[in-house]
Amino acid sequence: MVEKQGGVTDLRILFIDSNELLMYGLANGFKEAGHKLLVSGKIGENTVSRLISRFKPDLIFSEGWGKENDNEWKQDIIAKQIKASGIPHIYWAVEDPHFTLDFSLPLILRMKPDFVFTLSEPLVKFYKKLGIRAGHLDFGYEPSIHYPNSYYKTKYSIAVVANAYPEVLTQSPDHYRNQSLKTLIKPLLEENIRIDFWGQNWDKMGDILGVEIPKNWIHGYLPYKDAYKVYNSAQMIIGPQNYKTQVTQRTYEILASGGFLLTSDTEGVRELFTPGEDLIVSSSPEQTLELVKYYLKHPEECKAISQHALKTVSPHSYKNRAKQAIKILKKEGIVK
Repeated sequence: MVEKQGGVTDLRILFIDSNELLMYGLANGFKEAGHKLLVSGKIGENTVSRLISRFKPDLIFSEGWGKENDNEWKQDIIAKQIKASGIPHIYWAVEDPHFTLDFSLPLILRMKPDFVFTLSEPLVKFYKKLGIRAGHLDFGYEPSIHYPNSYYKTKYSIAVVANAYPEVLTQSPDHYRNQSLKTLIKPLLEENIRIDFWGQNWDKMGDILGVEIPKNWIHGYLPYKDAYKVYNSAQMIIGPQNYKTQVTQRTYEILASGGFLLTSDTEGVRELFTPGEDLIVSSSPEQTLELVKYYLKHPEECKAISQHALKTVSPHSYKNRAKQAIKILKKEGIVK
């Protein structure tokens, strides 16, 4: 660990991850903030101890619900090898709050990380009451992956880049994402207004939405690093929200890519962005139809709003998230 002028340190940080959606995010943010990074990729029985021995990290991060921590065997291996090293282990609970009791908390109790970051600010108190040291850390965007590019000319009127999650929505009918989809997407499908979909399982959403999506509107999986191309080549992006009080990662990424975003009118969205200046919001199917029909006829207004959003979203880079995380960890005495 190298001490910088002003007391900020260059840390060696090991990320145990192979999920591109996550490892191209916060991990890149730490790198851009001046720290040395190693991302594990897929792990085996001795991978973690071998990486610790070779890289000699100051901190070890694990995050989310990915292939490297999706079963008890892997969780036990990671926990045992990190504990033996004596290096602080930080877990970022990006599945909160919906999967807190089903996944995040059981993992935390098994792996016993030294500190937990959660997407859900109210859950900080929940974890602390259980004796778990915790702080809030939101999603953000990575400027090297999500940025405006004029090469990709307008090709689509309306686009959606997201996985559909039909199983989650069927099992949890009260999940806010259900309401968001029925407010933002269902009314357009009912009016036969074309939406181009990227992501998994949109062909299985007929029963949930009450209307089938035409097969030629569905394009399937899109590599994470290619999403910005769609955001730059659609006049309007529809971004469903999962919760009323926090925003999805794609909210930041769409705006940072210069996309014109239509999303749900929630407390979380309004806390961060200004409707009509950074994005547009809808609270009903009728309002969605009204907004879509208006803005598709006024592309110059779409452009002005998306340009304003680029300034508003800029503080939410993962570089700034990394700085925020280190500041919290220093305050907690985990980073000396």
